[in-house]
Amino acid sequence: MTPPPDYGAASAALDFAPPALPSRTSWRPNWRRIVGTGGPGLLIAVGYIDPGNWATDLGGGSRYGYALLSMVFIANLVAMVVQALCVRLAIATGKSLAEHCREAFPRPVVLTLWLSAELAMVMTDLAELVGGAIALKLLFGIGLVPGVLLTSAVTFAVLLYGRDDWRWLRRLVGGMILVVAVSFVVLLWLAEPVWSDVAAGLLPTGQLVSDPAMLLLGIGIVGATVMPHNLYLHSGLLAPAGRTLTNPAKRRAIGENVRDSNSSLVLALLLNASILIAAGAAFHARGMTEIADLGQAYELLNPVLGGQIAALLFAIGLLAAGQSSTITGTLAGQMVMEGFLRLRFAPGLRRLITRLAALGPALLYFAWAGESDTSHLLILSQVVLSLQLPFAMIPLLSFVGQRRVMGEFALGRAARAGAWSLALLVVSLNVVLICETLG
Repeated sequence: MTPPPDYGAASAALDFAPPALPSRTSWRPNWRRIVGTGGPGLLIAVGYIDPGNWATDLGGGSRYGYALLSMVFIANLVAMVVQALCVRLAIATGKSLAEHCREAFPRPVVLTLWLSAELAMVMTDLAELVGGAIALKLLFGIGLVPGVLLTSAVTFAVLLYGRDDWRWLRRLVGGMILVVAVSFVVLLWLAEPVWSDVAAGLLPTGQLVSDPAMLLLGIGIVGATVMPHNLYLHSGLLAPAGRTLTNPAKRRAIGENVRDSNSSLVLALLLNASILIAAGAAFHARGMTEIADLGQAYELLNPVLGGQIAALLFAIGLLAAGQSSTITGTLAGQMVMEGFLRLRFAPGLRRLITRLAALGPALLYFAWAGESDTSHLLILSQVVLSLQLPFAMIPLLSFVGQRRVMGEFALGRAARAGAWSLALLVVSLNVVLICETLG
């Protein structure tokens, strides 16, 4: 009998012992099985609730109420498809996306893709560091520069001195997501949205076409949702699981990991929707349609909702979201360096390099622009991420469609056409977003 294969395995960069794949092969959903093998999906999901997404959802909810909920839903569907392709590539081949790029392309192309991935990592970390610093300022009155330094130090300490144990990291990140979830459940209860209007917002509206400003916000929600670093992180986490599996075991592992990814991304969908619904109920319903800054939202929540806890919960949720996202961003940076360049440093040194790469731009921005305007920095990070997405998404789709790479797990003709159409849509939306933002 084949021993239980590693499922949801972390790469060598994580130094974790992953959980084993259950032997059950029933097609029926099994919540004990999903929760028991959860982990990679949780680490991916936090990338979809980072402070950059908060700012976009907050602006959409305050300006248009619940009308852009349909775009949040579409964005998460795109994320599910792309992350499922990462699962397929990693388990079918036993290699991460970065490793495939290193082996398939000439050296100049590999270096270009590596630099693009590193820039995307820096921009991702930048938004998350700034979001954490904003939360510390709102909670404790700490300046943004000391807050960025403190957030960096805490993340580095967690990754350096935390136990190298998969269950420990899963509990840590899961606990932070739980904090975010509880915060917004209470905020929704305080905001008292009209749920019939919320349900209507799930259907796309014709105003998306007639209102250019609304279309731009909708594109921002979709175009900035799929993070390039998540493609490298997810495939890097799962690649070791495919190296020792038979093809039938790989097929089961792909199905299990796709369910893990989808269930975690449903949670991210609910959290992003909660941010937009809370903004719509608290601000748009009261005629406050220009709330796009996280600090401004914090200052207005208590007076608007008539309670003393609303703003506190908002800041706590923001801190937990930013901190959990910085952890996964740092891990993704390690996998990118190892996958593209085969550079393997001591874990502490690798994590320090990744942390300093994001810390420098944040400090330079505050030294140049001051601490009064963070919204432009968050927008800049999302625009740069949008520019980097094709450099990760196009190679991924190319690999999963090649039979010589994937063997029997290669996508069929119809699936390839659908995946490339989706990629074209996302890239087109990003181009429009970038042009409109720069304009």
